[in-house]
Amino acid sequence: MNDTPRVCVQVQSAYIESQSAPEEERYVFAYAVTIRNVGRIAVQLIGRYWLITNGNGRETEVQGEGVVGEQPHIEPGGEYQYTSGAVLETPIGTMQGHYQMIDADSENFRVEIPVFRLAIATHIH
Repeated sequence: MNDTPRVCVQVQSAYIESQSAPEEERYVFAYAVTIRNVGRIAVQLIGRYWLITNGNGRETEVQGEGVVGEQPHIEPGGEYQYTSGAVLETPIGTMQGHYQMIDADSENFRVEIPVFRLAIATHIH
């Protein structure tokens, strides 16, 4: 029996025009994350790390405990969803990072979050 934790992460991003001010170089994006436990043991998300890169290559690192004030437990076959946001000085950028997790056997592991795009639809190339 393989008890290795298996966690999948999906992200969808959207430009929030109503909160943005392009004339002030303020572009607001929301991103919705779904974290699925496709393994056979329970896991808990205990920390996060994001690398946010704007269209000019400027990088910002964000790290901390949990996500949106929570450190969710995710049972086998279960999922956790949350929405958060990022503010860029450019109409296009990227995010990537990882979640620090712990399984039911108190083993720490990391789940990579592949790069995803933050962009106004008219600026996607």
